[in-house]
Amino acid sequence: MDDLAAITPPASLAEIERRTAAFGFPMPSERLTGALLRALAAAKPGGQLLELGTGTGLATAWMLDGMDSRATLVTVDIDPGAQAIARALLGTDPRLTIVTEDAAAFLARLTASGIAGAGGGFDLIFADAMIGKYEMLDETLALLRPGGFYLIDDMLPQASWPEGHAPKVPHLLATLAARPDLRLATLAWSSGVAVAVRRG
Repeated sequence: MDDLAAITPPASLAEIERRTAAFGFPMPSERLTGALLRALAAAKPGGQLLELGTGTGLATAWMLDGMDSRATLVTVDIDPGAQAIARALLGTDPRLTIVTEDAAAFLARLTASGIAGAGGGFDLIFADAMIGKYEMLDETLALLRPGGFYLIDDMLPQASWPEGHAPKVPHLLATLAARPDLRLATLAWSSGVAVAVRRG
């Protein structure tokens, strides 16, 4: 079975991919991961979504394509150069808020605001950066609502991994699997995907 054969990509994706290649962005999200994100976004009508690591907006485009008109997406990245592609091609969507900021500072502000304790937070979190995945994991998961999805990719070996990164992956997956407030599924598919759901 060709996993991509039956998948129609978002209208903006080809141009984002073209500009991403021209920019030389080293870690683009794969189409299969995007298709899964789109399906999960569609499962949250009127949901509030968070992406940590906009990059050039590849995954952002897929999530927007799955969201209904009442849903919102906040995407955060520290790199204004890469993020400029997302701003140019997706920035007019009223459901989207693009934040250029260090993700650690962004999460710290949300944590300090008490949003999680007040029943707020997000229905889907795509952690596509070191922050929110290998750093500040507890703070990120505290923002996940009951029934919400937490998705990470690049769990299979990647050429872009820095030296010493490989042992962090099984440790992260074991940490997620051991949490009683989550239910975890891992997929040896695309770049290696893990999806956790917050229990009610």
